[in-house]
Amino acid sequence: MSAAPLTLTCDSPEATGRVAHRLAQQLAPGDTILLQGDVGAGKTHFTRSAILSLLEMPEDVPSPTYTLVQTYNATPGEIWHADLYRLTDTSEIEELGLAAAFTDAICLIEWPDRLGPLTPADALTIAFTAPGPEEARTLTFTWTDAKWPAKLESLRHV
Repeated sequence: MSAAPLTLTCDSPEATGRVAHRLAQQLAPGDTILLQGDVGAGKTHFTRSAILSLLEMPEDVPSPTYTLVQTYNATPGEIWHADLYRLTDTSEIEELGLAAAFTDAICLIEWPDRLGPLTPADALTIAFTAPGPEEARTLTFTWTDAKWPAKLESLRHV
């Protein structure tokens, strides 16, 4: 059963970063976030902000556009950041080891439509849109798993 979506409008990249930081504090291994949106919609900025908020020591958090996956050791557990834009077949997802990471790590997936039938049923989806002003973004959170409402509660007060 699907819950009503949560929609937030962020008026700046900093506001988007604050939302990412708040959500990241609720994540644990086994949590998967699917980030949808056009090129330049803010997916990588959101993901970078979330990852940096969980690292003990700041480090470079590049976009995995060419490496496909970047991994990080963080306080709550391993984080996998994947950019699946260049994938053409779901067999490549298995080769990356991503399917196993869905249960063992925190996974942040850009271009999740490439997952096809491998999409985790318990994932949180965040759709990014640019409704108007250059830096404003609308983030729409949707889910079916019962674990997400409690994890999203702090976002209602950003």
